[in-house]
Amino acid sequence: MPRKSLLAAASLILLLSTFSHAGKPGKKNQKKHLKISTETVKAQKPRVPKRAGPAKNYWDVNLSTAEIAAIKQEIDSLPKIRGIHITAWIAGDEKLRKKLLEKVSASVINSVVVAVKEMNGKVYLPGVEKAYKWGSHENAIPDPEKMMKDFKKLKLYTMARVVCFHDSVVPAKNTALAVKNPEGSPWKSRKGDTWVDPYSREVWDYLLDVAERAAELGFDEIQFDYIRYPTEGDTKLCRFSQVHNKENATKNIAAFLKYARKRLSKYGVKLSADVFGLTTGSDMGIGQDLNLIAENVDYVYPMMYPSHYYNREYDLANPDSQPYKLIDRGLKHALGNTGRNYAKIRPYLQDFSLKWKYGPNELRAQIIAAKGNMLDSWILWNPSGKYSWEALTPQMYRAFVDPEWK
Repeated sequence: MPRKSLLAAASLILLLSTFSHAGKPGKKNQKKHLKISTETVKAQKPRVPKRAGPAKNYWDVNLSTAEIAAIKQEIDSLPKIRGIHITAWIAGDEKLRKKLLEKVSASVINSVVVAVKEMNGKVYLPGVEKAYKWGSHENAIPDPEKMMKDFKKLKLYTMARVVCFHDSVVPAKNTALAVKNPEGSPWKSRKGDTWVDPYSREVWDYLLDVAERAAELGFDEIQFDYIRYPTEGDTKLCRFSQVHNKENATKNIAAFLKYARKRLSKYGVKLSADVFGLTTGSDMGIGQDLNLIAENVDYVYPMMYPSHYYNREYDLANPDSQPYKLIDRGLKHALGNTGRNYAKIRPYLQDFSLKWKYGPNELRAQIIAAKGNMLDSWILWNPSGKYSWEALTPQMYRAFVDPEWK
């Protein structure tokens, strides 16, 4: 990552932290809207041939034609995932779910991500004992079996999103599991949010209790989010149960994923992780080593929302206004830095407006950029679940993205 990108990392992390996946209850028809506030083994890297000359751009791909062809072959062997993220409140409400699935059935969408544990610490699936004990259960999905039946009726690939270490419930109930201040009280971000200790095995088991419940219900994939360390606030005051430094942080994330793999192996579910978009070039000091994470999961989801990138990133004056170029350059950067692990990447794409107005054209531009970089799998994010369905019809998809889609 160039020097200017590293200098921007701190500001970018703060922006990202205020726009990551999250949920908030509303009042009517149980409709819940999300606030727009949307995070060992050695990585085995492929041989990288030397360039004839210096790279023109830092996102240029330094892989041979044969290496790229091998990666493309691996990508083509995997299922194609075209997904949307939905809140537990929409997924769990039969009427809202029905309306959504009517739109899904008339589109190219074949997958859904359901938030079963959010950054507020709430657990939305019934049947998790510690969630009742610690007061984190909220009855957003009262009949998960019926929900899953409706998803499977449309043959949808299902993913359960589990927010890991950002948690505003458990630290208040069990201070021993919190990231702490030096004097022992729970550490808080500038907004007053708390985190559970990523080094704690009791925390790991709690998170995997939620993941295991989702696996029992028949979810095809467990998607771990906020699989990182605190960033927004005075993090120098953070105290953990183990010595915390860059090396230990990245190893610990990998260890958690290996532990999750072992515990969930009997269910045959896929495992995945959400990461910041800029982890294509750096771990950003938050423990998200893209290659190391990829080695321990089936898929990785960089959150490549153009609105979240610092101005001048990838030499774009305003990345939010140029969604095609942002995704194109970001994925080239990822390919060059991950090699064979690139086959595991499924980007989260932006279908909401923040600073720049987004609609079908902006969404389509991102999807086309992903396909141009060998990726037919992606997930769309809109905090209120209102997607640009007109860009996702079979006719539009064949006309603009893939003429051979059936």
